[in-house]
Amino acid sequence: MLASITKSNNEYIAVYERSFNQPVEVVWGVLTKNDQLTKWMSHLEITDLRKDGQIIFNYNDGSNNFEKMKITDFEDQSVIEFEWGKDIVRFEVHPTETGSILLLKEFIKEITNHTPKDLAGWHMCLNVFKDVVNGTANQLPNNDEWEKWYKEYIHIVGAIEK
Repeated sequence: MLASITKSNNEYIAVYERSFNQPVEVVWGVLTKNDQLTKWMSHLEITDLRKDGQIIFNYNDGSNNFEKMKITDFEDQSVIEFEWGKDIVRFEVHPTETGSILLLKEFIKEITNHTPKDLAGWHMCLNVFKDVVNGTANQLPNNDEWEKWYKEYIHIVGAIEK
């Protein structure tokens, strides 16, 4: 399912929604426990899980370079929000009758040529996230699949800018 993107005041909000037949605790664990987190987003490492805590973005390019990102909002088993460059990324986990729903919201200050790449990247990460939550063998995405989603998000972003 593609993200929906809307404009609100002076920013854009991309929202991805994924449903799971797993309880909140399982989805939250995949989202916040480093041994699970690295299975779907190998660049991230949580070093201080709390509001005003910290997440590290490792470049994983052999340079040992990384960026520190502040956790701007946190509610255990429910919300983790953090800096993402100039933008903010927020994950929310909500219980349902049959499991849980994960919402990923990216608050985008400015649409750039890189925006569709970021959106396609989150889309791909969520595909792998689903496999990790469900305990299925996750295949690392290939460039053809990324390219497919990238083209979709170029179209969506282009329609918003008109």
